[in-house]
Amino acid sequence: MTSEEVKINVEKALAEIRPFLESDGGNISLVSIEDDRLVKVQLEGACVGCTVNQMTLKSGVEMTIKKYVPQIEKVVNIER
Repeated sequence: MTSEEVKINVEKALAEIRPFLESDGGNISLVSIEDDRLVKVQLEGACVGCTVNQMTLKSGVEMTIKKYVPQIEKVVNIER
């Protein structure tokens, strides 16, 4: 998978997740993809202060991204 295909598929995964986050007043955006293995995202809105955002990141976001791009090893949230 090329870097461009990785980015397209990560964006597809985020589009699948986004409605669930939006229903709780949150959102997510792609910050970067490093070495086609590490995805950096930014949780937004209600997700920022949510006590379960790490669980959401691992169980929801990372799992969905890996479904689209199996070579991704880790997804991390970048706080700004």
